[in-house]
Amino acid sequence: MLHRGSRTIFSYTHVARRSLSGKPNFFMKQNIVLIDGARTPFLTSGTEYKNLMPHDLARNAMSGLLSRTQFPPGDLDYVVVGNVIQEVSTANVAKEAALGAGVPNSVPCHTVTQACISSNQAITTGIGLITSGQADKVLAGGTETMSDVPIRVARPLRKILLDFNKAKTTGKRMSLGFAALGKIGLELPGITEFSTSETMGHSGDRLAAAFGISRREQDEYALRSHSLAQKAQDEGSLSDVLSIMVPGINRPVDKDNGIRVSSLDKLAQLRPAFVKPHGTVTPANASFLTDGGSAVLMMTEEKALELGYKPKAYLRDFCYAAQDPKDQLLLGPTYATTKLLSRTGLSLKDFDVFELHEAFAGQILANLTAMNSDYFAKNFLAGKKIGELPIDKLNLWGGSLSLGHPFGATGCRLVTTAANRLKKGNGKFALVAACAAGGHGHAMVVERYPN
Repeated sequence: MLHRGSRTIFSYTHVARRSLSGKPNFFMKQNIVLIDGARTPFLTSGTEYKNLMPHDLARNAMSGLLSRTQFPPGDLDYVVVGNVIQEVSTANVAKEAALGAGVPNSVPCHTVTQACISSNQAITTGIGLITSGQADKVLAGGTETMSDVPIRVARPLRKILLDFNKAKTTGKRMSLGFAALGKIGLELPGITEFSTSETMGHSGDRLAAAFGISRREQDEYALRSHSLAQKAQDEGSLSDVLSIMVPGINRPVDKDNGIRVSSLDKLAQLRPAFVKPHGTVTPANASFLTDGGSAVLMMTEEKALELGYKPKAYLRDFCYAAQDPKDQLLLGPTYATTKLLSRTGLSLKDFDVFELHEAFAGQILANLTAMNSDYFAKNFLAGKKIGELPIDKLNLWGGSLSLGHPFGATGCRLVTTAANRLKKGNGKFALVAACAAGGHGHAMVVERYPN
């Protein structure tokens, strides 16, 4: 069920309209620009990056971007990096990656986390630092590896081991040692929503069912994503992808390796991955476990021009939203987009480019349906529906289903791709939107920098 009794799921009080001149009403009055963005190739977990740590991937993205833009690392004012599954030995992965990329130790760095929109949060945190006067030049990024996740011993055993470390007598240590034998167990990083104990895959399956999204429609969308990604890769459109050297690999790693163009007949043969035996989410129409790092360089327009840079885009405005993590976990793009359009006075017709995170094919299609639903708008958005998002402008260079989804790094890819597509297509505005665990959503307006 999408509706939970009479509970109010979403509300907002401030609504910004277009000015009398018809121009958007952006709340960010300072011009903040994207100089460029770059990322490591996104690779299926367990492949070429299997021996790397998160800071290695972030370091490669940072180094590649700084080299590409010829920006001196010592001129940075701040570094912010998004990460989800934290490596305990590099608690502030932003600092370790920055040091590895040649950033002086005098540059402050910190790490943020907000599930799948962690690097979106890194970017907007950087925007906050700039608008508050704390920094002029910020490097924001993201990193994730699923090839080597921290695995802990079970909580009861951890308690015994901590007590063992404090024990002062041999008898006490022996007693604790025997107690530990019955408590042996391992804990993998949580793949379930803590508040609901449900995996995101189960939630995606239920969401697709609630919106009437068929298995066939999901497979068709997944095939579209992989086909567009393959086309973009072949045509050289994925210019944000760096070529990096990985220890133990005797060739440069320079391409995403998760793109798989198949056929609908083959996709139809796959079994459900979460809700068995009748679910519709499969390994093919869900994003796969991915390793990768990403980075963007941003600053005030004034500073960029002073330094002789030609920016790619303005980062015009953004918002975050949150809703019920049980029944609306993956509807963040709809809620955040509604909030952002109301805030700026823009409509879907004003955008030439759409870059939406593809957690699942069913999730994307459910959001597109919700955006164009009078019923959903009336009952959940307290207003007019967003409208029909033109799919011929959506994720034309592939998306998370095909390029991969390193949890902490996807946001920077979305923003960089939006800017690159605007530049190549001579468009004006791009909408970036994504969902995240906890029922969160994010949306941002990106504007092409004029020629």
